[in-house]
Amino acid sequence: MSGFRLRATPLRAVLPWILALAGGGVMALCFAPVGWGNLCWVALVPPVCAVWFPGPQVRSGWRRAAGIGYVFGAAYFGASLFWLTTLTVPGWAALALFLSVYPAVWTVFLDTVARPRGWLGSLDNLRACALGAAGWVALEWLRGVLFPQFPWNSAGIALGKNIPLIQVADITGVGGISFLVVMANLMAVASVRRLLLEIRLGARRPHYDFAATVGLVVLAWGYGFRQMAAPAPATTDFTFASVQPNIPQSVRNDLRNESEVLDCLARHTATALALALRPDIVLWPESATPRPLFNDQATWDTVRGLAAEHAGDFLLGTIHFSDRGDFNSVAMLTARGEEAQMYHKMHLVPFGEYIPLRNSFPLFAWIVGDMVPGDFDPGPYPVVFEMGAKPVKLGPLICFEDVLGDLARQFALRGAQAFAVVTNDGWFLASAGSHQHLAHAVFRCAESKIPMIRSANSGVTCAVDRFGAVKEILQTETGDTFVEGVLFGKVSAPVSPELTFYARNGEVFAIACLAASALAAAGYFRRRRKEKISAISACPAPAKPEP
Repeated sequence: MSGFRLRATPLRAVLPWILALAGGGVMALCFAPVGWGNLCWVALVPPVCAVWFPGPQVRSGWRRAAGIGYVFGAAYFGASLFWLTTLTVPGWAALALFLSVYPAVWTVFLDTVARPRGWLGSLDNLRACALGAAGWVALEWLRGVLFPQFPWNSAGIALGKNIPLIQVADITGVGGISFLVVMANLMAVASVRRLLLEIRLGARRPHYDFAATVGLVVLAWGYGFRQMAAPAPATTDFTFASVQPNIPQSVRNDLRNESEVLDCLARHTATALALALRPDIVLWPESATPRPLFNDQATWDTVRGLAAEHAGDFLLGTIHFSDRGDFNSVAMLTARGEEAQMYHKMHLVPFGEYIPLRNSFPLFAWIVGDMVPGDFDPGPYPVVFEMGAKPVKLGPLICFEDVLGDLARQFALRGAQAFAVVTNDGWFLASAGSHQHLAHAVFRCAESKIPMIRSANSGVTCAVDRFGAVKEILQTETGDTFVEGVLFGKVSAPVSPELTFYARNGEVFAIACLAASALAAAGYFRRRRKEKISAISACPAPAKPEP
């Protein structure tokens, strides 16, 4: 028998780390290129078991919990962000290792503050699981607001194709869906543990905690079905043609090929305008023109010539240099090119559009090299475009701005009736990055209940309805989206979109989760301090030595 224990000990010691790796791998499978989103309902079970049940003869503690979370995070982010290796292998590794700190903090929180005390009480289990879910949501939100502001692949994003369920995002944002996912994982573990204990003790009781968790998920689903079944608001329909040139970055960034790039864009635009379907708006992707539209005469002449032939509007991404700064911008030409509106990108991507601490810490600039020769300046404020062809207001978003819910809602607050996204995922070749990007973008529609049109240089050019469902997409018969072509479609924009709770108030739910987690952590450490003081007080004083 003792020999059996000796043979089992190594497995017992390594099992938590196997569980952490397995959980991270399953979580990564929820996102493109695999995209098995429903696995998120069980992906956290392995690392949670490793944290909550260390087993006999295994020393518990916050360091062990942090290690389990870190290994889970390294597998989770390392695998799901592997598409970054098409651009930079060191950058991919550094980012994945940095982001793994967040799950490490969460597992420490889970091991201390959000651990069920006795497993047999419904109220206590419900408290622990709700706190654990709130802690996860709080850390996801912090990951999106702290440097480098990278909220990529949150747990709720995995369920982006579950259209009824994600409608609750118009109240909670993505954090509400993440909360449901994490709470379901935690409650699954707690319920199985409780059931086993009850069987051993011979005392079965109702599991109100499990019922309440299932009820929350059902309530969210019911809310979504009700939203989708409600009478549709009055809409204004407009047609669009989104051009996807699918030009490799090496070609696009070489100014010797600028005529070839412009010819490709102009050829597809001319085709779109020659067809019977005369689109109300033509879209080109982010930084479509090799040279700045308003700073280069030849580029302006080409684009203005196309706009003059088109009775509708013309929206395109371009860089813009002025005495106010250098911007990554989007312009919309109306009245056959006689009038122009501009928006400058507000959220810049570090190491892509600027180098943090370029002058004070030159190491970053040295690592990146000439990939980012100069820094863009952030735009000062959101700008809503007014179409000339139809009475529709567009909220322009550039590149990864459609990943940020709190930024996108600023356009809804200013009256946008639809989002117009110009992006360029060509940096990441034909990888999963483009499809993960779209998986985030659809939530902007569900949050604000307005539709979206997208034009990508390479990746996913599509149209999304106000519930977050992709309606039209540029792809081949085999589903390949990395193609050259034009997507034609029609969008129904609400005439007077009603502001959702999320559009009005932003990330209130996530901030509430952060506040609840902080208060619970403060209460935990206060109790621990009192327990230590009581333990010290209870110790008998050392006897005085006899003279």
